[in-house]
Amino acid sequence: MAVSSCSFPPRVFNAYSSFECRSDPDFSGTPAGEKPRIGSNRRVTASLFCTGGGGLSSLIFRFPPNFVRQLSVKARRNCSNIGVAQVVAASWSNGPTSGYPSSAAAAACQAAAASVPVSDGVAVVEGCIDNDSVQIGDSYDSKTSFLSSDGSITVHAGERLGRGIVTDAITTPVVNTSAYFFKKTQELIDFKEKRHTSFEYGRYGNPTTVVAEEKISALEGAESTLIMASGMCASTVMLMALVPAGGHIVTTTDCYRKTRIFIETILPKMGISATVIDPADVDGLESALNKNKVSLFFTESPTNPFLRCVDIEKVSKLCHSKGTLVCIDGTFATPLNQKALALGADLVLHSATKFIGGHNDVLAGCISGSEKLVTEIRTLHHILGGTLNPNAAYLIIRGMKTLHLRVQQQNSTALRMAEVLEAHPRVKRVYYPGLPSHPEHEIAKRQMTGFGGVVSFEVDGDLTTTIKFVDALKIPYIAPSFGGCESIVDPPAIMSYWDLSRAERSKYGILDNLIRFSFGVEDFEDLKADILQALESIA
Repeated sequence: MAVSSCSFPPRVFNAYSSFECRSDPDFSGTPAGEKPRIGSNRRVTASLFCTGGGGLSSLIFRFPPNFVRQLSVKARRNCSNIGVAQVVAASWSNGPTSGYPSSAAAAACQAAAASVPVSDGVAVVEGCIDNDSVQIGDSYDSKTSFLSSDGSITVHAGERLGRGIVTDAITTPVVNTSAYFFKKTQELIDFKEKRHTSFEYGRYGNPTTVVAEEKISALEGAESTLIMASGMCASTVMLMALVPAGGHIVTTTDCYRKTRIFIETILPKMGISATVIDPADVDGLESALNKNKVSLFFTESPTNPFLRCVDIEKVSKLCHSKGTLVCIDGTFATPLNQKALALGADLVLHSATKFIGGHNDVLAGCISGSEKLVTEIRTLHHILGGTLNPNAAYLIIRGMKTLHLRVQQQNSTALRMAEVLEAHPRVKRVYYPGLPSHPEHEIAKRQMTGFGGVVSFEVDGDLTTTIKFVDALKIPYIAPSFGGCESIVDPPAIMSYWDLSRAERSKYGILDNLIRFSFGVEDFEDLKADILQALESIA
């Protein structure tokens, strides 16, 4: 818990080091490091009080030996890793200005800490005078938060709202370590018997990485987030963790090619079969659910590269009625344009390499959802590896601070350019959910607040014409990936499907004249002029 400093120095008792706190202000009304959770009344309440001398003061008490054992595993993790569970409950007398609490106040607070009632497996601490109660646990009231927008959350979540690294640095430090030590053998035993919390080993967690995970959880409204080394790592581990051997999944025709390859070639080795449907084919989904014991429906929305959209609310209700989980890959949407969990999905997945990182300088993937499901995936992840380097986690954290600004610009540029392209005589077809001509435009309007920064379109011509257009462009890079500050142009027939024949590519709708254009944060007029001159070059 972080509180503002008083004009007089705080008296710090001999506390456990894991309860050390920093002195930056926390105005959130939400405990440092705690994720937004809805629908649970389990909590630990710590009261703040300060009179005389003016201001607040940090006071950290040494808890009695039985206190930590009475905390639930969840609360202990928050105490140890995030450093937010110390009881700051000191009642200052009106007279002294020396900065020392009255002995009566200290005794009262220590007595309160010593007698801890337990409800629903979580200790409830009521101490001193309750001026501004801070809840530590699973309860979150968005009305009390001083951050009301996603833009502010991308900047401060996981950091100003509490992080497990004790520092007065504004930016989150990079913790480069491969292992974590134990002070005594007894502490190691306590860890093994779940009375002490530690990451233990670098593959199991890192304080810098936790900040990135907390930031993404706050944006998605998720209980938990797991971040990994790449988007493909996130997809493959999720599929293996949640679909049993011999199981069945449903996915969609339009998707990232490497995801399709994994589903078609690797999962069958585990006896896992798949039904592939059109993104809009709800009847096909219902039929597959009736014919098979489907463990998971996994799709992108919008999809790659045709930006098809799935009615997330509708398919989630249908799948849940059959006991089937729903995972949405929202990479093209970003957590700002679409809230898949709020629409009913069980999990949302992102290639954080794209918009979330946003600077074409880092690989990462993440999965957000309930604590239960993410823990299942995390357990397999700890076995397989694919751990994100803490330096990469730092780049994700830094990139997210401008996510709302970048996405706002990219949404605007993409929509305006999609309209320009659709009206141009040298363009045969445009794929963008923000256009009324898009087959799922009405669905996109219902479930998205912005339509993303990627536009796919077909130029009027063959492969030679397409190559001429791409080479005439001056601003975008010819490269894979998307979502960064720099615009990128990608001819899928060459970039992703060149190993297939023209006939094989056409089965997936990949024609020689298809272009996928990821708009960066350059000025709209510059991008428009560049694309128009390139189109004129093929006239």
